[in-house]
Amino acid sequence: MVPDLMARVLRDQFGPERQAAEIAAPGAAWVIADVDQTLAGYAYLRNGRVPEVGGEPRNPVELARFYVDGVWHGRGVARALMDATVRQARQMGGRNLWLAVWQRNPRAIAFYRKYGFRTVGVCSWEQTPGALEDDLMLLELEAESPV
Repeated sequence: MVPDLMARVLRDQFGPERQAAEIAAPGAAWVIADVDQTLAGYAYLRNGRVPEVGGEPRNPVELARFYVDGVWHGRGVARALMDATVRQARQMGGRNLWLAVWQRNPRAIAFYRKYGFRTVGVCSWEQTPGALEDDLMLLELEAESPV
């Protein structure tokens, strides 16, 4: 089930038409991490979408995607990319930055927690409610991150 689901998600969420629409979307921004002019990672942010977490974050910005190529893990790229992502979220008027992270991704969850995100809820993937769950995490941008 999961391989079929992942193939469908990749097709629907990362196809050329979808990527072109996201690049052109108002209220969205991309942050690119490069090392010696080699793409090492990227982040995709967007305004306007708020998680249902009980209470409404003020001026939220969603961190919809945050990826660092595996060869760069543990080498400071993720921290530098997150620092730039937080700066971009503030420039977008954000007072809170939130994301959804797959519960079966402990490395990412640990990184977000270390950076200062806190878990505020849980959501299920639309494709399979209840089968694959994400933690909703929130970082208040009024305070500086601990990293």
